[in-house]
Amino acid sequence: MKNSGLGKRILVTGGGGFLGSHLCQRLLEQGNEVICLDNFYTGRRANIAHLVSNPMLEVIRHDVCFPLYVEVDDIYNLACPASPIHYQFDPVQTTKTSVHGAINMLGLAKRIKAKILQASTSEVYGDPSVHPQDEAYWGNVNPIGLRSCYDEGKRCAETLFFDYYRQHNLRIKVARIFNTYGPRMHPNDGRVVSNFIIQALKNKDITIYGDGSQTRSFCYVDDLIEALIILMNSPDDFIGPVNLGNPNENTILELAQKIIKMTKSKSKIIYKALPKDDPHQRQPNITLAKEKLGWQPKTKLEEGLIKTIDYFRPLI
Repeated sequence: MKNSGLGKRILVTGGGGFLGSHLCQRLLEQGNEVICLDNFYTGRRANIAHLVSNPMLEVIRHDVCFPLYVEVDDIYNLACPASPIHYQFDPVQTTKTSVHGAINMLGLAKRIKAKILQASTSEVYGDPSVHPQDEAYWGNVNPIGLRSCYDEGKRCAETLFFDYYRQHNLRIKVARIFNTYGPRMHPNDGRVVSNFIIQALKNKDITIYGDGSQTRSFCYVDDLIEALIILMNSPDDFIGPVNLGNPNENTILELAQKIIKMTKSKSKIIYKALPKDDPHQRQPNITLAKEKLGWQPKTKLEEGLIKTIDYFRPLI
């Protein structure tokens, strides 16, 4: 039986990851029962250690590539390595996680009549030829490159979600998540914010790939989690896909300089070759999120970076 109380019973796949752990925490704070599902390939038990004493949380070690049988009201499907270092380590498994994981979670949602949200990504746009990117843009993706296991896996997952919606009347939500940062980022995930902060705190050279003119838009994790919950609880006739991210654009060089200044680091900036298929521009158009969800990020980059630096400092 599903939960008949005031709160919901909610499944979060990838619940031990960076975003998943923050989502589990927020859902628990709202009075829900939460099942945190993770195989802990890239997720970490340390991310949810402060939550395990909560009787409303259940932690299950499980790989979404295999079927799961639970009774819940909502499913947030966040399971998948999300940084290039992690998803390129075992690219076949990355694609399996996106595709088989989507099939298994959609099948579960169909059986138990649950609502399901897919954590998709801005990577479905590839190296975009349209700037900023809105949801109508189909993308510019290399189907056979080093990043394809993640990009195309997430694109296929979106296809599956919409086919289940059309074929089975499943209640779905699809969020295209842009660069997100904050406490509990994996320290070795190779992402630009965590890389720069750790290098700066160690006074090591800060590595910029390319000339630093490529741009990214950085959303603080608290803002992103708020958006996911609002999307899940929005009317069923709005399914997405919807861009979720911060539209303020920064060059990679500007970010490096800002982090050096904020950490009072002695680091120097060095330049290396840009990896193949690395996007040159990445900025979300969030008009749809504003109109349909009444959401836009509130946290300024400097404010979020202070909290993230404070998280990493004692780990160094």
